[in-house]
Amino acid sequence: MTRAPAAPAPSPALRRRAQRVLELLKIRYPEPQTHLVARDGWELLVATVLAAQCTDARVNTVTPELFRRWPSPAALADAPLEEVERVVRPTGFYHNKAANLIKAARRVTDVYGGKLPRTIAELTTLPGVARKTANVVLWGAFGINEGLAVDTHVGRIAVRLGLTEHRDPVRAERDLMALFPREEWGNVNHRLVWFGRHVCDARKPRCNECEMAEFCPSAQPASTQSGA
Repeated sequence: MTRAPAAPAPSPALRRRAQRVLELLKIRYPEPQTHLVARDGWELLVATVLAAQCTDARVNTVTPELFRRWPSPAALADAPLEEVERVVRPTGFYHNKAANLIKAARRVTDVYGGKLPRTIAELTTLPGVARKTANVVLWGAFGINEGLAVDTHVGRIAVRLGLTEHRDPVRAERDLMALFPREEWGNVNHRLVWFGRHVCDARKPRCNECEMAEFCPSAQPASTQSGA
């Protein structure tokens, strides 16, 4: 499925909570941005695919060599699989990632004339590209908010804050799209990713440092966090 189904209308209380979350995120992260280094939409797509189960910092050490050797979709489309695997190996799952990137490059070259498409429906026809990656690319490269990227950070925090009860990314995306203004969708993703790295850790959330603890349904008492 490439389209997030419409969510039921949120309650006024839930809308107020989402508004407060957005206000606090904007204060903490006034200028949100991705950690991935990319010069255009194609490079951002490649970097985002490589970032699956890998840190952005590690990806940023791999992509300069990848783009030096194969600077365009057309160049990567003709690249030997084994050579691409060697370059992207540090990002993990390199067999699948390399194969998908080459196939995606061929499709961009053959079907879209070498230009990256600008809709979720078209982007998700590229091998290795699901809604999350498509949303990241559309916003990061073209400023288009067609959806709200839900990765592990966004999904985890949304559930903890009670903004959704769904752990399925597509259903969670549907709920978040109904809660936040469309013009904020791309930056909500960036801000929640940063917040997940700095505060709302997966294993040990720093609730005593969190400005949302007073209304977060999942907030832990400071004594619990300290082990007292």
